[in-house]
Amino acid sequence: MHRLFAALEIPEIVADALTVLQSGVDGARWRPAENFHLTLAFIGETDRHGFNAAIDALSTVDAPPFELRLKGAGFFGDKQPRALWAGIESSPALDHLQAKTEQALRRAGFNLEKRKFKPHVTLAYLRGVSLDAAALYAAQHGLFSCGPFPVDAFHLYSSQLGSDASVYNIEASYALSSR
Repeated sequence: MHRLFAALEIPEIVADALTVLQSGVDGARWRPAENFHLTLAFIGETDRHGFNAAIDALSTVDAPPFELRLKGAGFFGDKQPRALWAGIESSPALDHLQAKTEQALRRAGFNLEKRKFKPHVTLAYLRGVSLDAAALYAAQHGLFSCGPFPVDAFHLYSSQLGSDASVYNIEASYALSSR
């Protein structure tokens, strides 16, 4: 079985800037910099047939390269915070790529979550962190900004859950081109 998702890789220089944000919250399990990514579509558990179908489906995605800027910080979990994240500046080109990615995977028969796309880079998973502590973190890092950086490809990743952090591997890469 493969646990798959389509995502953008975060360049090392941007990942370095994100690691500066990783402190000051007791109960945060900070993600290693090599795990930073921006998910376009979470596919989930799939067998060898699904793995090949995902590779083929994503090869049909046609979108131009663009630039992205990270902006702001926040958290998920209204009553019980569960993750801290760095935000992404509004980007019609990113929205276009995400919609094309999701569309290709749905056409291939994948049943994706119907959640609204909220582009972000997860910085930490939280356990036992109060709403006040998460809100304070978001306020302290609300002016964070990094980039712009070029986006000229996206990737199909596999994820193996580990005891500490998941291990992500790029299984296939797809160049963006302005044909």
